[in-house]
Amino acid sequence: MPKCIRFGWFLPYAPADNEYGAWKHHYVACVSNLDWLTPREAAAVYGTLNEPKTGDEELQERQREKCLRKVIWEKIALRKKELLRVRPPWGSGTRCWRLLESRYQPRLSQTSRGRVGLQEAVEKQLVSASLEALPRRSKVSGSHSYPLLSKKSWRGVYKNDDSSSRASQPHIVLISSRIPAYEVVVDSVRAGVISVVYEHSGLTLESLLYLVEKALDGQRAQSLGVFSDGNSREIHLLQGYKIGIKNLLRPEARDFWERLGSYVAPEEEGGHVDLFVPLGASVLSDWLGRPWERAPPSIYFSESKLQVWSSLTDFLEDTLKSARKQLSPLFKELQKNISGRMIGQFVFDTMNMANILNNQGIAQALAEGLTELSKENSDKPLEFLSYFLLKNCSKKSKDLEGNVVLTERGPEAASGPSAKERNVMEDNPQDKKSSRSQNDPNFEVLVQLEKKLQVDSAEKRTKVVRELLQSERRYVQMLEMLRDVYVTPLRAALSSNRAILSAANIQIIFSDILQILSLNRQFLDNLRDRLREWGPAHCVGEIFTKFGSQLNTYTNFFNNYPVVLKTIEKCREMMPAFRAFLKRRDKTVVTKMLSLPELLLYPSRRFEEYLNLLYALRLHTPAEHVDRGALTTAIDHIKKYKDYIDQMKQDINMKEQLSDIQRVIWGCPPLSEVNRYLIRVQDVAQLHCCDEERSSSSRLYEHTRDLSLFLFNDALLVSNRSTSHTPFERTSKSTHQFIASVALHRLLIEDISDTKYIKNAFILQGPKCEWICATEGEDDKFLWLSVLQNAIRSSMEK
Repeated sequence: MPKCIRFGWFLPYAPADNEYGAWKHHYVACVSNLDWLTPREAAAVYGTLNEPKTGDEELQERQREKCLRKVIWEKIALRKKELLRVRPPWGSGTRCWRLLESRYQPRLSQTSRGRVGLQEAVEKQLVSASLEALPRRSKVSGSHSYPLLSKKSWRGVYKNDDSSSRASQPHIVLISSRIPAYEVVVDSVRAGVISVVYEHSGLTLESLLYLVEKALDGQRAQSLGVFSDGNSREIHLLQGYKIGIKNLLRPEARDFWERLGSYVAPEEEGGHVDLFVPLGASVLSDWLGRPWERAPPSIYFSESKLQVWSSLTDFLEDTLKSARKQLSPLFKELQKNISGRMIGQFVFDTMNMANILNNQGIAQALAEGLTELSKENSDKPLEFLSYFLLKNCSKKSKDLEGNVVLTERGPEAASGPSAKERNVMEDNPQDKKSSRSQNDPNFEVLVQLEKKLQVDSAEKRTKVVRELLQSERRYVQMLEMLRDVYVTPLRAALSSNRAILSAANIQIIFSDILQILSLNRQFLDNLRDRLREWGPAHCVGEIFTKFGSQLNTYTNFFNNYPVVLKTIEKCREMMPAFRAFLKRRDKTVVTKMLSLPELLLYPSRRFEEYLNLLYALRLHTPAEHVDRGALTTAIDHIKKYKDYIDQMKQDINMKEQLSDIQRVIWGCPPLSEVNRYLIRVQDVAQLHCCDEERSSSSRLYEHTRDLSLFLFNDALLVSNRSTSHTPFERTSKSTHQFIASVALHRLLIEDISDTKYIKNAFILQGPKCEWICATEGEDDKFLWLSVLQNAIRSSMEK
């Protein structure tokens, strides 16, 4: 640690109490990647480290330090006076120009090892001053907090236009890129509905408000939908912004929802905000709250396409990964929502979803019929199979009629604007009722809603428990399929001295999944026994709580999951017998057309199903029921473990993303470091000022080269971008050359106002380099500077 601090290398996180070797690994990482200095550069920055200094030299160095420190503080004080003197009246326009001139900045080459702390304090103050000096635009309330990059006035967004009718007010829906197969959702949007597709990572709340404001273009929306990831307790709106009851009243979140609500028509005119969270429940089930003209899914989306998306989400996401890779270069210049709609339509036209659904139903019915036929050993198999299919068809028709009745009743329970009231009523409806005053106009609506939730709660609770048992039975059957199709033949071959795989490899690949099978079979037996004697007073939460205390089996599987996949790949490449074995077993009718790696995905996806079923079960469990507390405890256990799985997925994705960037940028130093992740990539043009002596409004700039800015949570990487074209091909290929990297807490930003010679420009100032950059559009500049400011503030707070 002392050596790292002497060099100015600080950990980007606080080590845990039992974490050892963090500073050592950080030192090795800094030496070998972005913060590495050559011996000559190190000598220029820190002085010659190996030669001892005499007493006179030390005294002279102290005197120079004292003088230099005095000069630095004098110049800072002088600069503050200049800023106050030249500041425009009422805080309008820009407040600080050329703040980052090199004569006011302490250069690293002028300092020595004893001034590291002072240098960091000065740099931090300059970085904060550069962020505060950026131009701003005002909120609805009149205060200032958002950068202003466009000087046009937005017409009528904040005022109530009585002349406009409800028919002319559009509906708008926000669609997050985090949801799986979001292009299909975009293609499901109805004609006339404004769709805004936004990036889940690389945006801030103010950037999202800017996109909504621009999409409406001065109009008020009749209704606004938020189609994002989350659950019944919180909304995963953006990366780092999980909005729920706990943080809803924080100033940043509260201001966001107030401004978002200002874009929607008042409640008296029928305006409302719809939250599609959680996704599956909000799309296919009844909506809670005040009834509107029709159910919210039918307001924004084509219900047939949306149901296809809901039933085939995983399959669509796997297909769209390859579609994005092939089509994204063609749609690179188009906006996100246009490209999403085109890709979604392309997938729908190519895959023919109706045939897929029909084939799936036919294959499932035939598989069930053949399974029953094998159990009965009938003398007349065709007659037995036809009778079974007819009985199954009549049963499905009755279920379909029941679903139609539910759908017709659905709009009566459409969703209102407040998800907070629903969550509180789920947890404690009695407290909610007592907290409301009799004079509250919404009191009767809430009482009716509460009565509706309590009607036939025992019957609905029984249906959810049966669904839980059926889904658990299907899950255990999939695990047993792994055992019967793969493990049993491999062990049999090993016992007969005709080994396909060694005993060690079989143990590595299948030992954890077999332990999971044993655990879930026991869990299934407990559920089956409880359902046999099921009654309104029986409990399920204690079974889940016991199951949640045995999840170390799943932990072993997920920790070894990368090793398992690599072992399968290695054995497939090196052992022809195993390759032939997988070719015979993978993607057959027995394995439901899935391969071995695809079957190993089921354990990670099962916990999300557990969570949704537990939420539904608690929703239909009265507050005074004995099982209520146990269900809440079980939900907390399962949710905590699902967050653990999501964190593992995120870490793996971040490592793969950093590796991809490492391969793309030629000459790039190693990027892999603890807690580092990519936030946003921005393509800009680097400019050169031809004459700095002129005033800022008449300066001329020339375009020197193209740059790509890779923004990480702790550093900014600058690369030279060159584009090459292939003969007879429309698409182009981009290559990147590493230029420099700057730690965010040492990066200074200055805005350049638009003139007739330059637009959408800004300055990035590092310790040794300066880049004058310009984006293609004002939207890109606004979003980039907003995200960059937020990342710099976050890095300085660490």
